[in-house]
Amino acid sequence: MLCVILLSTSCRVPRDVTYFQGIDNLSRQQWEAMKQTYNTAICADDMLTINVSSWDPTVVAPFNPSAYGYIPQGERDMNQSVQNLYSYLVDREGNVNFPILGQVHLAGLTVHEANRKLQGLIVEYAPDALVNVQILNFKVGIFGEVTRTNMYTIPNSRISVLDLIAMAGDLTINANRKNILLIRDIEGEKVHVRLDITDPNIMASPYFYLKQNDMVYVEPNKAKIRNANFSSAQQYTLTIVSTIMTGVNVVSTIILAITSQTKKN
Repeated sequence: MLCVILLSTSCRVPRDVTYFQGIDNLSRQQWEAMKQTYNTAICADDMLTINVSSWDPTVVAPFNPSAYGYIPQGERDMNQSVQNLYSYLVDREGNVNFPILGQVHLAGLTVHEANRKLQGLIVEYAPDALVNVQILNFKVGIFGEVTRTNMYTIPNSRISVLDLIAMAGDLTINANRKNILLIRDIEGEKVHVRLDITDPNIMASPYFYLKQNDMVYVEPNKAKIRNANFSSAQQYTLTIVSTIMTGVNVVSTIILAITSQTKKN
């Protein structure tokens, strides 16, 4: 009976640990379903850098802060107030306050769409202007059963849940790979989904690619929970036994003291 239990346990563990089970047997249609075109949409509270360039820099100078023109190269990175001049906060209404143009609505647009929109507005002043928009504060976090719990800033604004797990040094052996929690903020409302990275079809999920401020929690598997509960119960039992033994020793000491005094009398 013990051998059967051990064999069944040894067969069960790989199924819980291995990623992308059955990936070699996927059909062409299943692979096609995994193709995704992903572009990050700008949203409220994003910090953007917007650089406008032209063959004639003087033409687009009004659209670019000029502080770098008179601050030495070595002091630029140390001067945070100067760096802030080059970043634009997307307000709660989805607008940025841009030089010359004033309020420009960018929320909901991808970076490429924002480039085209701004370029279309600037063309009146600089026909050959090129616009480059980047998101500065694209951050995602992961915690729980991973090697390195952390918040990560993503420079290219494109990251999948697998990329994030790799950045975190992979999941621990105690991670529940079938029930990873993703928490996302959509227009101020928190939503959550569960992801199973043992299933290759995760790559077809609309939540496979992460968005700004996504949080991923990797919960422990049943084995770790069971061991933790056992350890807690064991510690509680030891505490009770220790308390009882201490009480017995105190009572025994008192009885011996009384007995000894009685004999002397």
